[in-house]
Amino acid sequence: MLESNSRNNKKKARLAVDIGGTFTDVALELPGTATTFVTAKTPTTPRNPVEGAMQGVRLALEQSGISPAQVSSFIHGTTLATNALIEKKGATVGVIATQGFRDILEIAYERRYNQYDILLDKPDMLVPRERCLTVPERMLASGEVLEPLEESGIDELLAKFDALEVNSLAVGLLHSYANPAHEQRLAELISAKRPGWFVSLSSEVSPEAREYDRLCTTVANAYVQPLMATYLREFANALAEEGFDCPLYAITSGGGMTTFETAIRFPIRLVESGPSGGAVLAAKVAEQCGLECVVSFDMGGTTAKVCLIDDGLPQTSRHFEVARAERFLKGSGLPVRIPVIEMIGLDRLGRITVGPESAGSEPGPACFGRGGERATVTDADVTLGYIVPDAFAEGRLCVDVNAAEMAVSRDVGQPMQLEAKEAAQGVSQIVDENMASAGRVHAVECGKSLNARTMIAFGGNGPLHATRIAEKMGVSRIVIPPDPGVGSAIGFLAAPVSYELVRSHYTTLRNFDFVGVNGLLRRMSEDATKIVERGANGQRLNEVRTAFIRYKGQGHEIEVPLPARDLTENDLPQLVADHETAYRAQFHRSVPEMVIEVMSWSLTVSTEVQPVPPILRTTATETVTSHQLREVYFGSQGGRRQASVFFRKDLVPGNRVEGPALIVEAQTTALVAPDFEAEVDGGGNLFLLKTSA
Repeated sequence: MLESNSRNNKKKARLAVDIGGTFTDVALELPGTATTFVTAKTPTTPRNPVEGAMQGVRLALEQSGISPAQVSSFIHGTTLATNALIEKKGATVGVIATQGFRDILEIAYERRYNQYDILLDKPDMLVPRERCLTVPERMLASGEVLEPLEESGIDELLAKFDALEVNSLAVGLLHSYANPAHEQRLAELISAKRPGWFVSLSSEVSPEAREYDRLCTTVANAYVQPLMATYLREFANALAEEGFDCPLYAITSGGGMTTFETAIRFPIRLVESGPSGGAVLAAKVAEQCGLECVVSFDMGGTTAKVCLIDDGLPQTSRHFEVARAERFLKGSGLPVRIPVIEMIGLDRLGRITVGPESAGSEPGPACFGRGGERATVTDADVTLGYIVPDAFAEGRLCVDVNAAEMAVSRDVGQPMQLEAKEAAQGVSQIVDENMASAGRVHAVECGKSLNARTMIAFGGNGPLHATRIAEKMGVSRIVIPPDPGVGSAIGFLAAPVSYELVRSHYTTLRNFDFVGVNGLLRRMSEDATKIVERGANGQRLNEVRTAFIRYKGQGHEIEVPLPARDLTENDLPQLVADHETAYRAQFHRSVPEMVIEVMSWSLTVSTEVQPVPPILRTTATETVTSHQLREVYFGSQGGRRQASVFFRKDLVPGNRVEGPALIVEAQTTALVAPDFEAEVDGGGNLFLLKTSA
């Protein structure tokens, strides 16, 4: 028991839970103690994710010696919304659109995402045409009512949805971002007549111009809302029954925290919640270590994610796609317009050929002995000797080496006439090259390179694959922070309480609408502040404003920062200059004398994040050795090598470890490849440095 916590019952600890496809990670922060974090990793329980999460929570509390009553806040991230969209396990959604616009989802962008594919699969819009109905009404882009909402047919409309067994509605009326009155009235009527139904309004979920994107985002929200509402309420009840009495937060795709109540209203904002926590962690580590340009690498048991981070800020986006028909082809998925940390990811490959199936935690890899039979990447890693069976998952999960070798040999080796280790090496090479290739393409698309960056690796499998993927990316330096196996959960604890709003309001810089824009931004500030204050606990709030600007007639905008106050005539020259600078940075030229227009406005309110103190690099003064050796296989060129086995808890600042080596800790293992060495810095980070070309 931690003495400093046992003396009193003050609420000091904070708890974070990240539910992944294979494992659930728990991080318990204990400020003011010698042990800053107590962590746990338990298998995810797909049929009831709350069950596996509570197992991890109880384990962390038991290890720390504190009670649920001493926890001051609970922070949660999950892939449940993402999985529901990808696996098509959401609600039966109906759409209400403006009369004459029933086919917005079918028409989409009026183009094929691959014009040469005659057998092209269209993106699944989640709602077939038969469940897309309309109401007579019409709003102009100015917000003026052209045709009032006809309410007399609402009963007939709802009866049709009854016959179609709809239980969640997405309302997307034309130009509702400019005037939401008709959508709000529909919501009132539906709630009165069908009080048990979920209703998502496009004017609340995504109040921006572009009808197709706005409706798709609203449909996605409606699709996952019943599932997520039930799940989050069950989780809240389970925590209350366990004795927790603290604020509950959910991590959003943008890397901030929001309350469970807001998450239930807008669950689409949780789609990338787990990976976003990892990006927050990587940004924090980069700040501590004084690294300006990094690439974060988060590899779990089901997915892997890469994110570019410059000057401590993860790259962000307001537009991404889920459930793509073709994994790397833009336009083949469901477009969603929400604030997200921009990451490129891959699902784990179950076989050497394609993918992206994952064995998850049930039945899991063959080596887990839980009924899984098909060879997975974990089975390949076990076969290659990279995983120490007795130390895997803190020894709570048995690893059957023979089962792993048999699965790899049967599924890959025998068809290709390869020995088990050669087959396992092939699986590993395919996975590593796919991840490295995806990272390189993502960097090029952003106009950036990878080889000058430092990789920050974490996740259950990140440290194990980091040196191999870094070599393929051209990266020569890797940082593995403390407790990397639960990195995303620890990242949750560093996230601010925040909320971002985006609204469309058209104006040009030549004829700027000061009254309309300043009024809009004031209302946005009030709305976002109300949401954040619910969980801010009196913390100081920051506000960031952004304009989305383009040359008149262009199809996409560029983000330009704004001062957090009313705009005046004196601000316009700076807006023009900032747009020109940003445009030249992206396209290497500007277009003088063109009319510049603003399409949308963004405002983010967040609690203030304290800067983290820098960590001084400790010069390696001692090369340590280990008497424990383990045979690992590095392919036909590297051959079978004896790797030294170290336990990370035994390493201290100033220690150097020469590769090949395995550095084992509670929830993961770091592989130090033969041409790398590892050093421990003053903050306990592992720096893996390439020693040869």
